[in-house]
Amino acid sequence: MALLSENEQRQVGEAISRIERDTDAEIVTVLARQADDYRYIPLLWAGLVALVVPGAINFFPQWLGAGQLLVVQWGVFVVMSLIFRLPAVTTRLIPRQVRFWRASNLARRQFLEHNLHYTEAGTGMLIFVSEAERYVEILVDRGISSRLGDDEWAQIVATFTAQVKNGQTLQGFLDCIGRCGALLKVHVPATHERNELPDRLIVLD
Repeated sequence: MALLSENEQRQVGEAISRIERDTDAEIVTVLARQADDYRYIPLLWAGLVALVVPGAINFFPQWLGAGQLLVVQWGVFVVMSLIFRLPAVTTRLIPRQVRFWRASNLARRQFLEHNLHYTEAGTGMLIFVSEAERYVEILVDRGISSRLGDDEWAQIVATFTAQVKNGQTLQGFLDCIGRCGALLKVHVPATHERNELPDRLIVLD
C-alpha cells in the first residue's frame, strides 16, 4: 500500500510548482515509510531476554537441569524473536535516539542523491519525512542557509511532525510547503525562470 495515493502525491508536486514561481529555491520532497528495517533490534532484545529467563530459573535449581535450561533458553529466544518482529512491538523497542539518528542519516543521503548541493546558486532544499519514526527535517544548501537560519524552520518542522503523528501527512506537506514558500519568497526571491529539479514527491516505500 502506498504511503500517499497518486492524487495526493500530485497535490504535493503542484504545491511545489506554485511556490517555485516566486523563489529561486529548488525544492525536493521525500516521504519514506521508515528509515531502517531495524532487523537487529528484535534479535538483540530476544537475546537479552533469553539470557535473563534461564538465569532467573537457575535460582531454583530443583526445577530444571542444565540440558532443560538450554532448551528453555533456545525456546525463549525463538519465541521472543518472533514476537519482537511484529512492527507495533519493534517500534516500541527502538530507542528514540536511534530512530532519529537513522532518519536523519537517510535525510542527508537523500539530499546528496538528488543533487540538492549542485544547484546553480546553492538554493537546494529538502523537506524530508519518515513516517515510522515520526521524523521531519528540512535541509537547505548554502544559498538559503546564508539568508535564513535554522530557527526559521524549527516551528514549521514541529508543526509538521505533529501532523505526521496524527496521520495528517498530506496536509502536513501542503502546509509545510506553503509556509516555506512564504519565507523563501521574501528571502530567496525569484530572479529568473528555471527549474533544475523535478517538482514531485519522492516516495521511498
